[in-house]
Amino acid sequence: MSNPGTRQAWEEGKADWWQRLGTWEAEEAEAERRQPNAPPSGRTPLEDGRARTAPVLPGGMFVPCGSSAPPDFEGFTLLLPAVSVGNVGQLAVDLVIFTLDMPKVGYFYTDCLVPMVGNNPYATAEENSTELSINAEVYSLPSKKLVVLQIRSPFVKNKYRSFCQTVLSWVKSSRCAKVILLSSSHAYQRDDQQLHGTPLRYLLSPAIQKTAGDLMQRLNWKEMEKVAAYPGVNDAEMVVHIPGGGITTLLFSESCSNEIQMAVLLKFCSEGDNIPDALALVNYLNEWLQLIKSENSDAPATPSQWKIPHSWRLLFGSGLPAALF
Repeated sequence: MSNPGTRQAWEEGKADWWQRLGTWEAEEAEAERRQPNAPPSGRTPLEDGRARTAPVLPGGMFVPCGSSAPPDFEGFTLLLPAVSVGNVGQLAVDLVIFTLDMPKVGYFYTDCLVPMVGNNPYATAEENSTELSINAEVYSLPSKKLVVLQIRSPFVKNKYRSFCQTVLSWVKSSRCAKVILLSSSHAYQRDDQQLHGTPLRYLLSPAIQKTAGDLMQRLNWKEMEKVAAYPGVNDAEMVVHIPGGGITTLLFSESCSNEIQMAVLLKFCSEGDNIPDALALVNYLNEWLQLIKSENSDAPATPSQWKIPHSWRLLFGSGLPAALF
């Protein structure tokens, strides 16, 4: 259930936003009256310089479904994908949402992603197959204290940092306990030390190191190796390098600077059929969060325990037309 204080803040912020919107419209009308021949600015209230102080609705860019107040995510784990090589993180998030039958609770409104709209990717019957989905949607499962942000389109150029800052602002205002980013990296760009052992890696921000560091050691996980910032020139300066990882490095760096508890789970892979990579990554996540359990409590979840969304049948298109043969 929603926190009464959160609901009150939402209503007050919404009323204030609409009031400022009305002020902006009145100013536009007055400007037009004074200069009737001037061309229209073509700007929206959020783009206009005079409206830069207009507040974003409480909860950052999160917009709840319908007219309900935003859900209370305090103490929840936020799971989201990086738009990275093979779309492995997004596919893994699909498996989590569909297997756990997580209900959609809202949208993430942002101009940092390429706009898109499509049918319900998690449709199970004709009744819900016509529901629309957009580029960033939020799903929640209170019983597991889990909230998921699924991203379905690439980023607009030069909007990466803005998106990272918006997400982390939402994390802070929602009081999420931690953030887990599912990502991937080009297998062909591994250095020698990364060629050994498992293709799965993790990264922990300093804020989560105390609570999760020991667990990673018990799970025998392998931390992402740092590489020389300037190979062959200066091998002393070591940095985290995730080629093909999209916003992974930037979001992780911002989380470290803002003292946010973040973990990155990633897999080295190549473009192609990345369903096996997604299954490997979601099983890696499940070793930690125990989202689903196998019949043998000591054994890891098997690929067959994850439910494949019906929309995955079109991952490689709708097939070749019969008229070609």
